[in-house]
Amino acid sequence: MSALIRRVINTVKAPAPIGPYSQAVLVDRTLYISGQVGMDPASGQLVEGGVQAQTRQSLVNMGEILKASGCSYDNVVKTTVLLASIDDFTAVNDIYTQFFTSNYPARAAYQVSALPKGALVEIEAVAALGPLTNAL
Repeated sequence: MSALIRRVINTVKAPAPIGPYSQAVLVDRTLYISGQVGMDPASGQLVEGGVQAQTRQSLVNMGEILKASGCSYDNVVKTTVLLASIDDFTAVNDIYTQFFTSNYPARAAYQVSALPKGALVEIEAVAALGPLTNAL
């Protein structure tokens, strides 16, 4: 059996990890993106403006990692949304649908007791690299 190749993905256009993990790891054609909070990559601070602003920044950060991997939001097949409050579910969806507009990825959403840096939302993703064709 031949060995699969693992490549760590890192871009300065997304926040640096705040712990012992990578922004993303590519194995074969599957990209695993670590949870992204609404942190400004330049300042290292959470953006102001509440859960929608943090959701937007989280997804912008994810987009930069996707670009660094040679793909886009269209390649995302699964996301997990972690919320400080499940009451923010609809507000997060309002922003989420600006980034994922059709052929939505599979998704889970959970309320958690706390997120890093006091974030209100964190989003992780799995993407498949290469062209995807949608079955009818």
